Amino acid sequence: MSGTQRRGRRIMMTPGELDAFLGEQRTCRVASVSADGTPHVSALWFAWDGTSMWLYSVVRSRRWADLRHDSRAAVVVDTGEEYGELRGAELSGRVEVVGEVPRTGELCAELDLAETLFARKYFGLAELPHDGRHAWLRLTPDKTVSWDFRKLAAG
Repeated sequence: MSGTQRRGRRIMMTPGELDAFLGEQRTCRVASVSADGTPHVSALWFAWDGTSMWLYSVVRSRRWADLRHDSRAAVVVDTGEEYGELRGAELSGRVEVVGEVPRTGELCAELDLAETLFARKYFGLAELPHDGRHAWLRLTPDKTVSWDFRKLAAG
């Protein structure tokens, strides 16, 4: 067990590496639990502000229903094809709804940064166009695990 932990620390991303990684990646996978206990995983776009992961979810989705019933979530972001290229992070904790549901663009200072990051990342715009179908979930992780297998080759 301690050997695995040492190796885990060896390939763990630094806080700066993790911020850069989460800022550049485009798709995450969100794991939720349905009311009957069935696990559900779905792909989603996200924004990372250095502290929290912002998930812009369709409010008429199984993911939304699951997370409103049970706010516990695990989110994985990963990349790489070959073993020595694998990088990723798992963030887990509870999500909270921020802003109106569905989001129509009412003033909400708490969403300013997330919406700006999201609009630039996915649409190349300064402001997020609201479609009245999505709303924001914020995950401020209780636990984060990361890996960068490229570090194994480095030493």
